[in-house]
Amino acid sequence: MNDLHIALWQTPHPASTAEALQRLDTACAQARAQGAELLITPEMFLTGYAIGLERVAALAEPADGPLAQAVAGIAQRHGIAVVYGYPELNPHGRPFNAAQAIAPDGTRLMNYRKTHLFGDMDRVQFSPGGAASQVFEWRGWRLGLLICYDVEFPETVRLLALQGADAVLVPTANMVPFDEVQRVLLPARALENRLFLAYANACGREGGLHYNGLSQVNAPDGSALARTGAGETLLRAALQTSARTATPAAQLQDRRSDLCGPLAQSQR
Repeated sequence: MNDLHIALWQTPHPASTAEALQRLDTACAQARAQGAELLITPEMFLTGYAIGLERVAALAEPADGPLAQAVAGIAQRHGIAVVYGYPELNPHGRPFNAAQAIAPDGTRLMNYRKTHLFGDMDRVQFSPGGAASQVFEWRGWRLGLLICYDVEFPETVRLLALQGADAVLVPTANMVPFDEVQRVLLPARALENRLFLAYANACGREGGLHYNGLSQVNAPDGSALARTGAGETLLRAALQTSARTATPAAQLQDRRSDLCGPLAQSQR
């Protein structure tokens, strides 16, 4: 098994899906030329995020729709895997805020629907996903997807860790002034679960939102393997096989799961 070379694309949201695909093609070419094997975009990158329910619904597509096929073509053209955010069609209600992983051969590896919606805008535009994220395997690595606010809940990352995840990939659109997520929560999530965590944020402004950038990759000891500031960038990092935990962390082995029942009960 080899180290996994990834690129986090911190970028503003596009004005159109045509622009998104054109820019994604360029970013994939650059990332692959720099040795990356997998590129992660921000949350809802293909369409924009703060665009309103009507536009989200108009642009929503199935997981195997034309946008997915276009991304698969880009992945194949440049020989790079892509994790991207998009609105997934929901025949029973508002679209899902989704992220999908596409392999370099165009195969769809995993589709995930954001389960924790943040604030009024998220709740107006989207339906919450109804299933926890599941680990998928690629190139010998066990990977999991989460989206933005999901990673702020300890249980979401822990569930992936219990499935043996080596790394959690997080397309996100975190905003000013919530930089405590990058400063405090991401290192904690990586450390407490002994896994890699890659957080690819948006930057710039969209509607009334100001995205704070600060994308980063955390190692299983919580340290930052790579991180950036507020502007547009292609952030690269190598997830080293030698840094992976060969066995579950002691905290996973020793935890008293028989006492954790209240964690699954809503307090509302």
